[in-house]
Amino acid sequence: MEAELSDAEKGYAVYTRRTLSFYDRFVHGFSNRYIWKCPTEELLDLYREHISTNHLEVGVGTGLFLEKTLPDVELRLALLDANRDCLDFAAEKLERFRPELHQENLLEPLEIPGAGYDSIGLNYVLHCLPGRPEEKIEIVFDNLCRFLHEKGTLFGSSILSTDIQAPWLARRMMKSYNRKGIFSNENDSLGAVMEGLQSRFKTFNVEVRGCVVIFWGRGVRDGYRDRLLNP
Repeated sequence: MEAELSDAEKGYAVYTRRTLSFYDRFVHGFSNRYIWKCPTEELLDLYREHISTNHLEVGVGTGLFLEKTLPDVELRLALLDANRDCLDFAAEKLERFRPELHQENLLEPLEIPGAGYDSIGLNYVLHCLPGRPEEKIEIVFDNLCRFLHEKGTLFGSSILSTDIQAPWLARRMMKSYNRKGIFSNENDSLGAVMEGLQSRFKTFNVEVRGCVVIFWGRGVRDGYRDRLLNP
């Protein structure tokens, strides 16, 4: 008898080699524009503005955003995901950058060797993680900020269910995905994302495009950084 998947595992179990082969066409080619009302180009612009040559990508998907926005220069790239299929799929696409691979649960303390990063990407991850929005944001941001340089940038996006005007089709899709455990965003709000950024970064920004919050935070606050490094 197979063991039942945990809530966290349900959020990424759907991403297999087979589903990843058509993920970009469905999510970035169709869903973003017509369901979530946030064209993929908006997310690519976020990467173009904030990605660095010392980058950690969290929740790697197919590697599409990195493939399209990483500069063709010598750089350091690390990929972190709980799903081995996603890591291997993205690593093959990004082979020329010789990425470091880390299979880690983002809701648990992370073990990432080496120096920190100038940028960390967190795209379409939070809405897949279980838990109350404030709690999962606190865990994820704290875990990642330990590996972000003092003046570095954490940036990403997430699909919200509250504090937005979600179209009928988006509400139906979210309800279905939450029922299946693919999403865990029934209470995810803009306010929780803003609070998570404001309490940790010297400067931050959030923008809402349809059902999607696009965010970045730069420069880890001194007091917060001290608490992370000296708990």
